[in-house]
Amino acid sequence: MKTRVLAVSALAALTLAACGEAPSDEGATGGATGGTAAADFLGCMVTDQGGIDDRSFNASAWEGLQAAEQDLGIQVKYVTSKSESDYTPNVNSLVAEDCGIIVTVGFSLGDATLTAAQANADEKFAIVDENPDADPDTDGVQPTENIKPLLFNTAEAAYLAGYLSAGMSESGTVGTFGGIKLPTVAVFMDGFADGVAKYNEDKGADVKLLGWDKAKQDGLFAGKFDSPTDGKNLASNLIQQGADIIMPVAGGTGLGAAQAAQESGGKVAIVWVDTDGYESASQYKEVFLTTVEKGIANAVETATVETVNGQFTNTPFIGTLANDGVGLAPYHDFESKVPAELSAEVEALKEQIIDGTIVVESANSPQT
Repeated sequence: MKTRVLAVSALAALTLAACGEAPSDEGATGGATGGTAAADFLGCMVTDQGGIDDRSFNASAWEGLQAAEQDLGIQVKYVTSKSESDYTPNVNSLVAEDCGIIVTVGFSLGDATLTAAQANADEKFAIVDENPDADPDTDGVQPTENIKPLLFNTAEAAYLAGYLSAGMSESGTVGTFGGIKLPTVAVFMDGFADGVAKYNEDKGADVKLLGWDKAKQDGLFAGKFDSPTDGKNLASNLIQQGADIIMPVAGGTGLGAAQAAQESGGKVAIVWVDTDGYESASQYKEVFLTTVEKGIANAVETATVETVNGQFTNTPFIGTLANDGVGLAPYHDFESKVPAELSAEVEALKEQIIDGTIVVESANSPQT
């Protein structure tokens, strides 16, 4: 697997060498404060069904475009997909607006992105959590020159979260559930399962994991990314079965799990995903043990700035622990509650993954 380093900021990177309603102009902003070329550049984004307020990966991608707006004075806008039938018309509507780059968010937008890219060779695309050219039906085809995949091997960071959760569980039971059963969701669950198993192996423990069977690739899913009510119901069921730490991999649906944890009165903690839940879903901040983070905002910002500067490439970016493209967020309010020994063990595991001593394997890890 080839990787390249994602810079902490986009500018530093450069110095280093679907039939729904017609899409609206929601989210459009101005801010043309840079040079003429930047002021005329329009950075665009299509969300998946989770929407811009998912406090997760759609919100992170939008944050990346907004950062490029702030840095360069470009214009930015997004359109929201409320169903799968919105994907193709949303993407095509932005092609018609002559966007400088179109960022599509999520595995489910792969087909719409690939079709639009192949039909519009002059348009530049970046897609989060998917490489359309790695799909089985496109094997042997040369990578599409105008699509840049932004991928994240979250199994590595989720492994650390699984170990941490097993070590912090007082009930001896932890849980997880997903939004929709996609590789980009299951990869978190695979890593989490392996981390729990590692803790059990090292400590001679028997912490149980509910919601995911890695060997069978079968588990608990809401079937959607935008239903906190469903997320709360799934989390409540896990809590009733004894889980006191839960990792929802479900976008906005996961907010329901945070609500269930909050209502437990401190008996249940949440491991959030994608963007630090303590900050992005601060109404529930006291329940977040940590977050399995993906550097989506930085990746989107970097891809946008490179495009503005005529340096667009179709080379996939894969975020790992080694290049800080994935990682664990701070423990925040749990900092004093996580035993020093456990914290040190998690850090040691991180270094072992980075140096290759431990290889976190998942059939759902990004493919290039």
